[in-house]
Amino acid sequence: MFSLKNRDDLKYFVLGATILGTGGGGDPREGLRLLEEALTLRGKIDIVKVDELSEDAIIVVPYFVGTIAPGAEPKKAVRIEEPIKRAFEEMNKMLGGRVSAVLATEMGGLNTAVPLYVAAKVGLPVVDGDLLGRAAPELHQCTVHVYDIPMYPSVIVTSTGNIVIVREYSDIDDYEAIARYLSVLDGKSAAVVDTPLDKERAAKAIVRDTISLAYRLGKEVYEAREEGKDPVEAIVRVLGGWKIFEGTVEKYEWRDEKGFLVGETEVRGVGRWEGHKLRTWIKNEHIMAWLDDKPIVMPPDLISFVLDDGEPITNSDLREGYKVHVIAARAPEVWRTRKGLELFGPRHFGFDYDYVPVEELVQRHGIA
Repeated sequence: MFSLKNRDDLKYFVLGATILGTGGGGDPREGLRLLEEALTLRGKIDIVKVDELSEDAIIVVPYFVGTIAPGAEPKKAVRIEEPIKRAFEEMNKMLGGRVSAVLATEMGGLNTAVPLYVAAKVGLPVVDGDLLGRAAPELHQCTVHVYDIPMYPSVIVTSTGNIVIVREYSDIDDYEAIARYLSVLDGKSAAVVDTPLDKERAAKAIVRDTISLAYRLGKEVYEAREEGKDPVEAIVRVLGGWKIFEGTVEKYEWRDEKGFLVGETEVRGVGRWEGHKLRTWIKNEHIMAWLDDKPIVMPPDLISFVLDDGEPITNSDLREGYKVHVIAARAPEVWRTRKGLELFGPRHFGFDYDYVPVEELVQRHGIA
């Protein structure tokens, strides 16, 4: 077990989680605000290994579903101030008050902070891991589907006053549509608590140690800044990844489509990349990248945009004219399996490519 004990710890964690969020994962400023409230309430936030939990532990997963488009707001008056807390309360009631820990659904500046906040509110520990290893746009991208573990029962709450219990769903396509539609009705997002897991199932599904990875990643960036070292290189080293481009965002076009931010970026190269162009396709997160119109990163592998100081940029905040470094890293191995690629590979998003791992693509481009 380890604990986040002060504001510096929170800053490290949120920065690292935002890098792993690959342009999505929610607003890190809101995530930091929630964690500061949690720290004030409890004095520390405890993170435990799944193996440390009791054999009869029940773990649930709190998060938000919705668009990250700038300016998205609830369409009606806010009737539930803390929808995520209400969703947790309803789920715990449904499970007979037996919830004993919470788990992140994905990595990101807000969506990884949410379970830590909920845990502090109700006095429970957070498991060191998540169900993705990065951020991703759809409920399809959850490791439980690889292991045929259902996400139901589920509680979905909107700030505008909708409280929906999903006892079962026919398939993940329908569940994604239900949760997404509720977020569209809200105008911004819906709070979800789902995927109750016993210890045995959790041990299978969890991408382990991603909370501690986010903390270490953020701490390394802050230390590099203080020591006058290159924070971008620190990110590459911690992730075991590659800096695949550096340049200026020449074009960024997006639209708010059915509960997602969907768009494309074009980055014009500088330095060793002068005369070259990198393009990414976005569905909340950076999903796929091309260097000079040839694939260089395919889903499920990670793509993150950061500034010179290593500060990650979410796609809500990205703007034309920004000078960015583009970092790529391997996805967790669970996503490289046959079932994982069905849910998170290029063809799932409509691209006519067979998946090629990022370590092979960077070699083809002479970057490795």
